[in-house]
Amino acid sequence: MRSVRQCSRTACARAAVATLTYVYSDSTAVLGPLALMAEPHSYDLCEVHSGRLTAPRGWEVVRLSSPTTEPGPSQDDLAALADAVREAGRPRHLADPAPVQDGEVARRGHLRILRGEG
Repeated sequence: MRSVRQCSRTACARAAVATLTYVYSDSTAVLGPLALMAEPHSYDLCEVHSGRLTAPRGWEVVRLSSPTTEPGPSQDDLAALADAVREAGRPRHLADPAPVQDGEVARRGHLRILRGEG
């Protein structure tokens, strides 16, 4: 069973979607996708708190990516998948016949009928 990490903000019980890390030497707050493991010097934030994040005066906030947006399949991916399913479900006798190569008269399965050379 996979445990869900909660937001680090006090009294917030929502699931974390982003990880906040401070780089003190550069006066920078870095907000990125949820880290694979909880780290002691980073903070997990929910969607609401990661969207409202502000940094102290003089600090910069770097947002590595939108932590709440998951890329889904594109229309091209879905069309290719639908075409592959249709092709796999098409009966063999309705499938396009293999092209006849030079010297071939016909083809049946793995056998070929070739023209004689005489």
